[in-house]
Amino acid sequence: MATFLHVGCGTKHKNATTPGFNTDSWNECRLDIDPRVQPDVVGSITQMQQLSDQSMDAIFSSHNLEHLNAFEVPLALREFMRVLKDDGFLVLTCPDLQTVAEWIAQDKLLQPAYHSPAGPITPLDMVFGLQQAIANGNSYMAHRCGFTQKVLTAHLKHAGFVSVLTARRSRAFDLWAIASKSACTEDQLRDMASQHFPAQINVRKTAARPEAAS
Repeated sequence: MATFLHVGCGTKHKNATTPGFNTDSWNECRLDIDPRVQPDVVGSITQMQQLSDQSMDAIFSSHNLEHLNAFEVPLALREFMRVLKDDGFLVLTCPDLQTVAEWIAQDKLLQPAYHSPAGPITPLDMVFGLQQAIANGNSYMAHRCGFTQKVLTAHLKHAGFVSVLTARRSRAFDLWAIASKSACTEDQLRDMASQHFPAQINVRKTAARPEAAS
């Protein structure tokens, strides 16, 4: 059975990842820096020394990179590359600062943009981290960097991922990416994305654009 690494899992399990991972074909290994959420592996995504090289078939990262300092992002992506098998891939999502900035430019900094299980989310939360959680003492929720589609694509390409497809889901204020260590055609990337991206993203109209990394 294939194994995917669920980094920054928090309290979530396989059923809160993607439709592609939430099947009997995948075994989940949970990693988090906070031991209180009882992960399989306690550690930071910038230093996953508990995991062997090429030990994972895939990685799922949901809203993790923005919690790092900007200089730590390449470190985390290199760790992802290290633990992935040669034919492994990464599924990643994070806030889309371009869409968030449009709201801020309209003076909507404190206006709820959408509602999550944690409550209403404002542009301030998306840029700096969930303010209520931080106020309650959870400093892990602070955001220290951010991404646009072009910047995220560039980071993934520079980390060594050969094939990258990214998409904006503006109505949800997030970015989605699928990145493979091995060469894939655009059709293969789209097929992979169709298993893991939200249904609102039309992957057939999403093209991999390597030039975005320049």
